[in-house]
Amino acid sequence: MLKQIEGSHAMAEAIALCRPEVICAYPITPQTHIVEGLGELVKDGSLVDCEYINVESEFAALSVAIGASAAGARAYTATASQGLLFMAEAVYNASGLGLPIVMTLGNRAIGAPINIWNDHSDAMSMRDAGWLQLFAETNQEAVDLHIQAFKLAEELSMPVMVCVDGFILTHAMERIDIPTQEQVDAYLPPYDPVQVLDPAEPASIGAMVGPEAFTEVRFLAHYKQTLALKLIPEFSDEFRKAFGRESGGLLRTYRADDADMLVVAMGSVCGTIKDTIDEMRDDGIRIGLVVIVSFRPFPVDALRNALAGTKDVVVVEKSIAVGMGGQLANNVDVALRNLPRAPRLHSSVAGLGGRAITRASLHRLFRQASVQPWEGTNFLDLNERVVGREIHRTRKTRRSGPTAENILRQLAKSVPPAAE
Repeated sequence: MLKQIEGSHAMAEAIALCRPEVICAYPITPQTHIVEGLGELVKDGSLVDCEYINVESEFAALSVAIGASAAGARAYTATASQGLLFMAEAVYNASGLGLPIVMTLGNRAIGAPINIWNDHSDAMSMRDAGWLQLFAETNQEAVDLHIQAFKLAEELSMPVMVCVDGFILTHAMERIDIPTQEQVDAYLPPYDPVQVLDPAEPASIGAMVGPEAFTEVRFLAHYKQTLALKLIPEFSDEFRKAFGRESGGLLRTYRADDADMLVVAMGSVCGTIKDTIDEMRDDGIRIGLVVIVSFRPFPVDALRNALAGTKDVVVVEKSIAVGMGGQLANNVDVALRNLPRAPRLHSSVAGLGGRAITRASLHRLFRQASVQPWEGTNFLDLNERVVGREIHRTRKTRRSGPTAENILRQLAKSVPPAAE
């Protein structure tokens, strides 16, 4: 059914169609509207046989979901940014226990300084925690990925994180096709838990494991991720046949067949990149896009095949591994190894803390990559004058004050009077 609806509420409706039995809710921007929407559906009777639990923290939200899942319930929760960091211990516990929990991550920057806007820093902080991480490009895909996520989680008995760009998607009003209950029931089988806690047969979970078995536990978690590389495209294809639209998968390409340059990116920025590619194609520049949907597991072989034969690869990503570069670029670099004629790799960090990524900036970036490659990581639209002044200040004055506040003062002084 087509609806003009906010992205968060569309996701809430899709999650409800998956018949979760326990929802653990704690609000943190920008995912709050999702759990609020689910609370309304439970309250008005649209979602039945579901226990909606308000908890006191993000750590409690995932901890309750872990208990519910271990007891045999289909469990769901959501978080963002610092909330994900607060539940970090539980994030690792959920994957270590092999529990099929689905969690929405409303992607948002991590402080300090405090920032509520979108980037991918939160997801990257938990990229190696053992969860599947699926990134939605659009709100329609966000709806569809949640339905696929429950099926993946339960088939593999491992948790899945559906990553959705905060505000850009969560708070956007647009036309979205919400499936019917009958469609979802036909695609997603009734929950048949692999493990169930039974008071009549007591068992401990998460108990101490020493060196004699810990490697094997971790190997099996890695093995499940490798299985997911096969299941993700299979379930995406099943979804296409059942619902009549492409969604999910490991990756997809856009105007890539004859491209001399391919851009690699994740999430909602891919829409702006597609518009930029269309404009550059009109100018005769052969450029295309590879959209990464599955960041964990990372589709090394599929990406290597997609990039083979192109001359330049430009990675545009919304996060930074400080002291190393972009996390996505580092993974792309692995995929490019052992290619007979590997393309040149260019890395650009963009959109941190919600900074706009414009077509004009992308035009400059892509043209620069083709004529003047750079070493290391590029920061798109970096204000080098402000950075230079702050570096000078810290060298000149030992007690130079907090960096973020100093930069804000510099920016305030540089605003022309007419713009104040």
